[in-house]
Amino acid sequence: MAIPDASAPRTAPLADTAAAAPRYGSALSAVTTLFFLWGFITSLNDILIPYLKAIFQLSYTQANFINFYFFGAYFLVSIPAGKLVARLGYKRAMLLGFGVAALGAFLFYPAAAQRSYALFLGALFVLASGITLLQVAANPYVAILGPPQSASARLTLTQAFNSVGTTLGPLLDSLFLLSRLPRLDNATTAAAIDVRAVQLPYLAIGGALLLISLLLSRVHLPQIAPAADETSAGSRRQAWHYRHLVLGVVAIFVYVGAEVAIGSHLVSYFALPRVLSLVPQAAGEKVAFYWGAAMVGRFAGAYLLHKFSPGKLLAVNAVGAVLLILLSVGSTGALAMWSLLAVGLMNSLMFSTIFTLAVAGLGRHTEQASGLLCTAIVGGAVVPLLFGAVADGPGLRWALALPVLCYGYILWYGLRGSRPVDGPGPAAAPTIPAAASL
Repeated sequence: MAIPDASAPRTAPLADTAAAAPRYGSALSAVTTLFFLWGFITSLNDILIPYLKAIFQLSYTQANFINFYFFGAYFLVSIPAGKLVARLGYKRAMLLGFGVAALGAFLFYPAAAQRSYALFLGALFVLASGITLLQVAANPYVAILGPPQSASARLTLTQAFNSVGTTLGPLLDSLFLLSRLPRLDNATTAAAIDVRAVQLPYLAIGGALLLISLLLSRVHLPQIAPAADETSAGSRRQAWHYRHLVLGVVAIFVYVGAEVAIGSHLVSYFALPRVLSLVPQAAGEKVAFYWGAAMVGRFAGAYLLHKFSPGKLLAVNAVGAVLLILLSVGSTGALAMWSLLAVGLMNSLMFSTIFTLAVAGLGRHTEQASGLLCTAIVGGAVVPLLFGAVADGPGLRWALALPVLCYGYILWYGLRGSRPVDGPGPAAAPTIPAAASL
């Protein structure tokens, strides 16, 4: 699929969209499977970190190189991926992303056979590069696949299925991996743990990626032409000239960083004596509640975003996240565990809402903006690394101050920073792109 030339794009008035709606519905269903799959894959890092930490006797900082290499791919690959999407089109870019991600999953087999942490990191980078390309193509595709005023709700709904994947991932990986670990403070048996247990799960993931790629290649997706800029200066501007986009890039950075930093250390946090002293498998199973809460919140958010201001809902969720973290740090036992798990519910609307607020009114700059926003997912590499450094020093509880600062910025972005001051925003006249069958 190729992006049409300048003479091809056109917009259809909202009243004329009834005939196109069924096509959008089938396309949205097909793309939703992508969100499920990369949610499943990404959440496996939360289990892989304590697993490889025990096997290779890593510090918190060293173990967080898993996040650094995985999410670092977003920083290096997102902008080139945005150019690929513009050249190849949404569908072909998604198919290429599936192929690259499958290759990364298959590389786990030699990494485990060689018992090499460096090879694991390389495999994770390749896997994440494919996921990045999928994200850069699919997020803006969903955002413009219908009326702009419902973009946040639409992307939140697909993100809900992403959360179904993130909920199932820790449950299955805990069964396959963490069940083989002793308590996390037992270092004497680490050399005897068979790291090859990761081979079968990631071979299955690679096969599933190729299968879904084959099925997607046979699905007809509508070809969407982004709307033209509605400002006279649009032809001379770049995406980064829009203030609300630049501030949104920072918001995505801190949001992903906070979410990943918390999720990646839940197993270790629940093993603390002041919390519940859980063994690895039991702690890993509890991680599913963190992502499951996000799933529930996203399904509910798809409705709420039709009723309330996205910016205000974003701010409310940020306040809730801060209060829950402070409650967890200030308590012990089950209350400390469940209050931190409930942060997942507060995270539920954040990515989709920040994304759609940031690209509001960008028109033909949407693909470029998507590349910038997905580059900001590198926050999942940087913030957890800083989190790990604090955890190695004062401790895990002190490290939770870092996500509190991140959610503080998101609160400000929802109330003030997301307001477009240099281009049309969500209040612009409602139009949707016309669709043409592939």
